[in-house]
Amino acid sequence: MRILQIGCGKMGGALLSQWVRLTEFHFTVVDPAVSEIPPGAHHVARASTLEPMEFDALVIAIKPQFIDRVLPDYANKLTGDGFVLSIAAGFSVAGLKTHLPSAPFIRVMPNLPAGIGKGMSALYADALATDGHKDSAATLMKAVGSIIWVNSEDKIDRFTAVAGSGPGFVFELARVYVNAATELGFSSDDARRLVLTTFLGSAEMALKSGQNLESLRNSVTSKNGTTEAGLKSLNGNGELTRLVEATLRNAYKRAVELR
Repeated sequence: MRILQIGCGKMGGALLSQWVRLTEFHFTVVDPAVSEIPPGAHHVARASTLEPMEFDALVIAIKPQFIDRVLPDYANKLTGDGFVLSIAAGFSVAGLKTHLPSAPFIRVMPNLPAGIGKGMSALYADALATDGHKDSAATLMKAVGSIIWVNSEDKIDRFTAVAGSGPGFVFELARVYVNAATELGFSSDDARRLVLTTFLGSAEMALKSGQNLESLRNSVTSKNGTTEAGLKSLNGNGELTRLVEATLRNAYKRAVELR
């Protein structure tokens, strides 16, 4: 399958670094601002220098504010049975269709760990997308982590609040945790390793165990023990619950505002 990727910024480049390992896909990248792309992809600076050929899929990986100016240059680059995969955050299918009205579209929202193959991505397909298009999009996104299909673009915004912005929330929690560990007397390096390894091991255990998170929490919590004492300070009055709910609610509200 021949894929034309429009743009190769931070997220586009991160995805491409994993995608080029998929032997069934062949990538051409158009981006005037980059001089190097992951080995295995062909690079041109602008649409006018592309060979006269059509592609089975277009990947829109440019900033949303550039789409209306840039996308018209590629309206004739898609095969009759091809599809468009957009990672442009906040840019709706309706907006994209003003430039390619008859094309099937799949929107995807990846998150930052996709760059190391550990991402979480949400995909939304419009009514024109076939099972074949969805399979191809799923193959691409599974190459960078786990996926979830959603049934509306609003769910993309909700996903953005939970998992798209989520790494920032996790990094902030880890930062605070590391600082607290240093206050207990650990060096910065040791505190970082202790906290991140605890996060990683706990997350992997939760994913593999099948138990609900409350049960896992309780399995570590002995009556009148150290974990119970810490949990009373962490969320004994429900303040952490309220903070996390407000965090996601405000992130979702902002995602809606940016539509």
